[in-house]
Parts: sequence; structure tokens; C-alpha cells
Amino acid sequence: MAPQYYPDDTIPTVNSTVVAVEKDNKNSKAAVRWAIEHLVISNPFIILIHVRHKNYQSTSNGDSGESDLHAVFSPFRAYCARKAVQMKEVVIDDSDVSKAILDYVNKNCITNVVAGASQRNALTRKFKGIDVPSSIVKSAPDFCSVFVISKGKLVTARNAQRPALNSAAPPRQPSPQGLPPCIPTEYGDAEHGARPHTRGVLRSGGPEKIIPVRERTKSAPSLLLLDNIDLPSNGSGSSYSRDSTSDESDVLAAFGTFGSVDITGKNFDFGAAPSSPRHSSARQSTQRDIEAEMKRLKLELKQTMDMYSSACKEAIAAKNKAKELSEWKLEESRKFEEARSAEEAALAAAEMEKAKCKAALEAAEIAQKMAEKEAQRRKQAEMMARREAEEKNRALSALSKNEFRYRRYTIEEIKVATDMFSESMKIGEGGYGPVFKGKLDHTAVAIKLLRPDAAQGRKQFQQEVEVLSCIRHPNMVLLLGACPEYGCLVYEYMNNGSLDDRLFRRGNSPPISWRRRFKIASEVATALLFLHQTKPEPLVHRDLKPGNILLDRNFVTKISDVGLARLVPPSVADQVTQYHMTSAAGTFCYIDPEYQQTGKLTTKSDIYSFGILLLQIITARPPMGLAHHVKKAIEKGRLADVLDPAVPDWPIEETLAFANLALNCAELRKKDRPELGSVIVPELKRLKDFGKNFAPDVSQAQSSSNPPTE
Repeated sequence: MAPQYYPDDTIPTVNSTVVAVEKDNKNSKAAVRWAIEHLVISNPFIILIHVRHKNYQSTSNGDSGESDLHAVFSPFRAYCARKAVQMKEVVIDDSDVSKAILDYVNKNCITNVVAGASQRNALTRKFKGIDVPSSIVKSAPDFCSVFVISKGKLVTARNAQRPALNSAAPPRQPSPQGLPPCIPTEYGDAEHGARPHTRGVLRSGGPEKIIPVRERTKSAPSLLLLDNIDLPSNGSGSSYSRDSTSDESDVLAAFGTFGSVDITGKNFDFGAAPSSPRHSSARQSTQRDIEAEMKRLKLELKQTMDMYSSACKEAIAAKNKAKELSEWKLEESRKFEEARSAEEAALAAAEMEKAKCKAALEAAEIAQKMAEKEAQRRKQAEMMARREAEEKNRALSALSKNEFRYRRYTIEEIKVATDMFSESMKIGEGGYGPVFKGKLDHTAVAIKLLRPDAAQGRKQFQQEVEVLSCIRHPNMVLLLGACPEYGCLVYEYMNNGSLDDRLFRRGNSPPISWRRRFKIASEVATALLFLHQTKPEPLVHRDLKPGNILLDRNFVTKISDVGLARLVPPSVADQVTQYHMTSAAGTFCYIDPEYQQTGKLTTKSDIYSFGILLLQIITARPPMGLAHHVKKAIEKGRLADVLDPAVPDWPIEETLAFANLALNCAELRKKDRPELGSVIVPELKRLKDFGKNFAPDVSQAQSSSNPPTE
């Protein structure tokens, strides 16, 4: 869309300085001051250009547009007057600001262009984000110098590359192919009076007479004038239409009596011919009529738009009302369905309650009969409980009186037997204290000495004396005597040491055959069953491991170290739990996981430790993660990979049964572990008998003939 200019040829524009101004832009004011101080010293004349958007022109009336222009240029008039600089105001209507300014510069051979830097606030920028100064710097002709000012300082400068070709020529005249020259009028001065500056002047085509006139005319009526008004052409009375195909010279001839015509259809300014004042008054009257018609049409259009808007609002309201009614109908239908469903559900629930009531009455009769039978059983159970309580109290009172059958040794006898606790006589070390080999009454004995700093040593000593002095079993270690003053325990001496020493072959001892290992497992299970069946309450060992299984000269198994053993009647369950919470009860990797978590000790706690011990008997491996490794090997069918390699002739089927039994014993939950008397002992006895059917193995004979010396 071609720009619309309001020309002013009162003062030559060649070799002039142009400043682009914008409303409410502080940098525009700074640009004017900088141009006056630096560029117009020798030529006190400056041109201020303001580009107004076409959309604004088409929507604003004349009064508001004039006031806006006055607001744009008024800040600079007084300043130019004080500086004695003549100012020319130019307004251009266009949608492209930088293009309009560059077109003006090219047409008028402007040599200097000054612009204020763009304000970078996206909410207040008038040019919708277009950086006008940068566009002018980039696209200005090479004969023009461009200066960009920000806050009174020069921020960008681009100097001219060559002088203007027509810089010495007089002001530009319209070409013969352009619009015909116009005759100036004086209505601008009649309305506004003379000013110290000029706002757009028109130069006539005749004598060199310059008269200031109004710069702008209303362009909107001119657009309508072309389609409805017959325009005279040299008295011929022909009319001009916007759809005419005549060339430009014909159009100019047809409008020879008019001042100026913009062929693009954007704006038409009609000046009166100097020889026909009647045409000027007719033109003004026509313009007033057109303006009145435009106002009437605008008013009708506004009324029509208001009516259309009201109709749209009513239609939308009706649509919303219909939608609300539809939703209300759906909601009511849904509520009705819910109510009907609730009624049906209530009837069904009533029927169910009736049936339940009948069943409850029948159950109450049955329960009454069962309660009578339960009352009889309770009386019988109470009588049995009283008898058991009496037996238990008698047993506990006997234990509390410390009437234990064992021989008392003095500390001097113990020192003589151990050669004053010589290190050469020391055969082991445990959590309780060191163990020494010695001779008492011409019999080889093992003497366990209480360490003074042992936290629970005195309690373990008392417990072990109480347990071992009251029980006798072929597979339980024999307590020969004690020295209670110094916490010394005297046991029978075991020539083959502990099962832990033999499994890991300490002292280069020969490996134990699979037959003997099956026999050891069966004997340990038998001794453990004996402890669990102790009357009046069972005994739980709590520290069953290979280090506490001793072997005599003939590899007969003996369970030792019962210092942690505990009675487990319900009356002392809390005491057991408390003891567990304040002291370590057992050895890590052998302690029952449920016992660790809850503190509740049962005979199944020993079954878990026994399961880990059985796995070590066939693998000769440390207990950490042993159950997991054996289980994975069985799942993969590679049990032989985890068996003790020192034994080459493992019977696969029997060993697999042995391993499965061990894994069942080592289950994490006690309810998943098998019973000792009904499952474990019979199965291990079967495996022991299976080993007896084979010929005596060589390793057993060697082990018997060459026992380890400890």
C-alpha cells in the first residue's frame, strides 16, 4: 500500500536534516536536540517526520487526529524557536514506518537522517517490535548519513558514501508524468493563523510565490468520491470510474482542473482552479455532504452492529439456557435411576438381613451348646494346669536352692592341673574365656576359665552348672566338676576337638567321610531332641554351631556350651525377651531371624541353627549366605559344586535329601520348619543307617588311628 504524503515545499529539502519523531518517545526529543546542536549549525532548518499508521487514520475523526499530531510536534516548537531553527513538520500515512521514511529520503535527496533509538518495552512500543532505526541504518541510500541517538548520546552512525547527485539543484518539481501542479489556498491560515514554523506547504505551478496551507485533508471521503461523483474534464462532462483502464496521462487530462490526485486510491486532495472559484465552493460543499453521509452511514452501521451484538447475545443466552435445561433433565433422570437402584438395593438388603437373622438364631443355639461343652473342657484344663504348675514350681525351687550334684575343685587344684594356666596347656578360646587341657584325678580334662571382664560370664557359669548337673545323655558333654569361686568348669577331654576344627581341617587333620558326617548329624539331632523334651519345661540351647559340637576319640558327638540355654515356659517369656534385648544370645548367622525380631524364644529357634550346621557338615563352608548358595545350586542341578571337595564319593541322592532337609530347617519363618522328633530325627537316622551298609572308609580308619593332639 503506497504511502500518503502531505508535502511542504516552502523550504528546500535538498541537503536537509530529517529527524524521525514518535509520540511519547524520550529518544525522539534527544534526537532533535542532538541534530540541532550538531547538524544544523550552518543551515538552521530541520524537517520533523512522523509516520502515522493507516489503520489509525481510517478510524479516527479529524479533531482527534489533529490533537494527536499537535501532541507529537508541540514539544519541539518552542525549542526550535529558542534555537532560531526553522522547523518543518511532515506527516506520512503508511503501515511500514521505515519504508515510508526511506521513500521520503530518496525522493527529496535528504543528506542527514536522525532517529531516536527504539524503546525495548514490548507493551509500549508503537511499532510492534520493528526496530525502525536499525532498518533505516541498514537500508538508507549511500548518499545519506544516518545517526541513532539514545539518551542524548550517539549510539550508531553510518556516514554517506557519496554526495547526492542533485544536491546543487533547486527543489524537486513534479515530473510531467506526475500530478499537475496545484494552486495554493489560504484556508489553513484562516483557521490557525501564522506560526513560527510551517506544517506542509504546497508550491504552485506558476510564479515563485509560497503561501502556507493546511497539510492534511480527509482521505476517507475522497475514496467514496471516485465512485459516485462525476468529475468534469475540459467541459466534456465525462465521468471517471475506479475501474477505468486509461493510462495515467488520460486520467491527468480528465482531472486537469483539480489540484492533486493519488492514483493508488488512498487519498485525493482537490484544489480549486485559479480561474474557477465556483468549482472550489462546489468541491467544499460536496465534501461536506460526503462527510455528513459518512457520519450517517457510520451511525447506521453502529446501530446495526449493536442490534447484531444484542441478537448474538440473546442467541447465546438461549443456547445456554437450553443446555442448562438439558443438563438438568439428565441430572434428574440420573437421580431417578439412583433412587430406584437404592430402593431395589434396600429391599435386597432387607431380605439378606432377614436371612442373616435366622442364621444367627440357629448359630446362637449351636454356640450355646458348644459353650457348655467348652466349660467342661475348661474345668479339666484348669485342673491339669494346676498340676503342671505345681510340678514346675517344685522343679524351679529345686533349681533355686543350687543343690547341684557336681564335684567342687579348689583353685589350687585347678592351677596345678593347668601348670599355672600355662599357654602351652591352652587348647582354645571362646566368648566365655580360655580353655586349658589338664589332669585331675589322673584323668584328662578340659578346664574352661571365666574371663573377669565377661559381661554375662557369671550368669552363663551358673546356667551351665544348673543344666549339666541335672541332665545326663550320651551326646551331651559331661561336667566333671567346677570351682564356683573363680568360675572354672571341668569337662571330660575330647580328643578330636570340635566339629568346626575337623570340617575346616585345622592342624592338617584328614577329612571326615560322608558316612561319619551323616552319623554326627544324627547324634546332634538326638541330643537336641533330648534338650527339647526336658521336663517340666523344654531347654533351648540358643548357640548351636560346629564350634560347640565336640568329638571324642571315637568321633562320638557331644553338645557343649549350654551357658545360653534357657527354659521357655510362658511365665518367663518376658524375661527371655528382655535378656535377648540387652545381651547377644547366640552367634551371628546361626540366630533365628524371628527370635532376633520379636525376642520370643521357642524350640524352633534351635531348628534354624541346626539347619545351618547341617549345611556346613556337607559343604565345609562358612555360614554367611550358605543357605542361598546351596538352594541355587540345587535349582540348577549342580549340588556337587558346593559339596566339600575333600570327600570324592558323595552319594548324590542321599546327599540331596540331606541338603533339602537342611534347607527346610533353615526357613526364615518358624512355622515353615519341620518338627524335630517326627521329621528330622527319623530322616537323619535313615541316612546314618544308609552309611553303615557301606564298607568302612579309609579316611575314617586314618582319622581314628591318628587323632589330632590338642
